[in-house]
Amino acid sequence: MMVVGGTFRDWADLGDERWQQRVAELGAVVDAVGGTWLTLRAYELGDEPPELEPWHRQVDHCEVIVDPCADGRRRFAEVMSRLDPTVEVNEVTVATSLYEPADCEPDLVLILGPSTQLPPSLVWELAYAELVFVEIAWHELAPGHLERAIDDFANRRRRFGGLDP
Repeated sequence: MMVVGGTFRDWADLGDERWQQRVAELGAVVDAVGGTWLTLRAYELGDEPPELEPWHRQVDHCEVIVDPCADGRRRFAEVMSRLDPTVEVNEVTVATSLYEPADCEPDLVLILGPSTQLPPSLVWELAYAELVFVEIAWHELAPGHLERAIDDFANRRRRFGGLDP
């Protein structure tokens, strides 16, 4: 599962204490439905980004990954440059590196923003993920938004890129 929202300025304005609370709350929502991974990613750069490193925290059985890279093309290029040159480059090796430390692609991506624009932080993740859009600001995100997105996702008929017969 993934939540994409806010800019680096929005993230910084949240403050460390609220960040820790948000990670705990959202991780608990995902853990309650049996999810093992939740990635939080900025929607777009916004202001010039500070030097942020990815970090993660365990919330019960859910690993919450905070990924500050808001440029999907840059993330893709960085992953490609880190691949072992002796390993065959294919969809599996690229996906494994892109989602690391998560062990699979997200099934659900909750996007905080308009449904008419895809975040530049998402490139690879859009292939088979189900998207749920909520037009709220990053500081307004609450556990209930993620719970409703999960309910919406649970009621969808997934086709994994296929068309209805």
